[in-house]
Amino acid sequence: MPFVPLPFVVAILLVILFAVAIWQDDERPANRPFLALILVSAFLSVLSGLRWGYGVKEVMYLAPVGAATVPPLAYAGVMALVRKNGQPTLWRLALHLGPALVIIFLLATSWRSAIDGALIAIFVLYAIAILLLMVPGTDALRFAPFEEAAPAYRAILFAAFALLFSAAIDTFVFFDLTWMQGKYVPPLIAIGNLALLIILSIAAATASRSHAAPETLEAAIPSETGGDRETLSAVEALMTTRRAYRDVELNLDRLARKLGIPARQISTAINRATGKNVSQYVNEYRIAEACALLAETDRTVTEIMFDAGFQTKSNFNREFRRVTDMSPLEWRERKATASRIAIKHDR
Repeated sequence: MPFVPLPFVVAILLVILFAVAIWQDDERPANRPFLALILVSAFLSVLSGLRWGYGVKEVMYLAPVGAATVPPLAYAGVMALVRKNGQPTLWRLALHLGPALVIIFLLATSWRSAIDGALIAIFVLYAIAILLLMVPGTDALRFAPFEEAAPAYRAILFAAFALLFSAAIDTFVFFDLTWMQGKYVPPLIAIGNLALLIILSIAAATASRSHAAPETLEAAIPSETGGDRETLSAVEALMTTRRAYRDVELNLDRLARKLGIPARQISTAINRATGKNVSQYVNEYRIAEACALLAETDRTVTEIMFDAGFQTKSNFNREFRRVTDMSPLEWRERKATASRIAIKHDR
């Protein structure tokens, strides 16, 4: 029976994950860097299987180059949710091709011993860059729909820490080669790389679901004016009069365009006035409507979920419990019980 290395199995699973991520029943453009990251991870997993499963040493020239493309792809995918990039400029393209070009240069010269250190630096620097982008929390993902911002934010943090984990593994391998003649190198590299590829790919697939919706014509955003109170009043009016929270594709950028107020000003005003991020603030309007429908109608929880602006039960249930400390069914039952008691008391 032929031996099938575990990395080959992982590669197959990653290709399936790619197919699932790319097949989405909506018209939003794909987050191409995240999808490319999954494919690159599958490719690197195949290389790992060839190297450690069948002893094909020639792949050692391809693996470092492929690894050097992983952090830039993760960073580019995050950038697609943080701000508009438009067509990539030559400078930006050169910046993200830089790590791979550095590794190719080291492979082509007598400085191959510096490859491990270069990869560690690349992974750490890009991880730090991603974490810095995420400092504002979910509000940093201005192009991710509010319902999907929290899962995408957590996935991106996992991806950043996975890059740091890979750097830590490579550092340990370096010291193992220096002090223990590489006694633990094969299992460390195999297990560490597989864990990195799996974590990164799952994170990329999760975050890729939060790609930006197609652009719609909205009001142009003027320069920043007005204080927190005026900004919050404008947001509240949009929520109460036009029920903008029902828009399942609503994100911080779209909200800013509807109001004609800069996204940063909206995020800052809501955070300072309520202590919540914009996603939580908008979802509380959705939960309020869901509560009203649960109390006043006999419609199913799923129907109410969609009407309130949610698309998935997991997000709806999580946000409902965050706001009310109970599930939708528990809330409906408690309201029904309170109504029966009130009617009996009136009689």
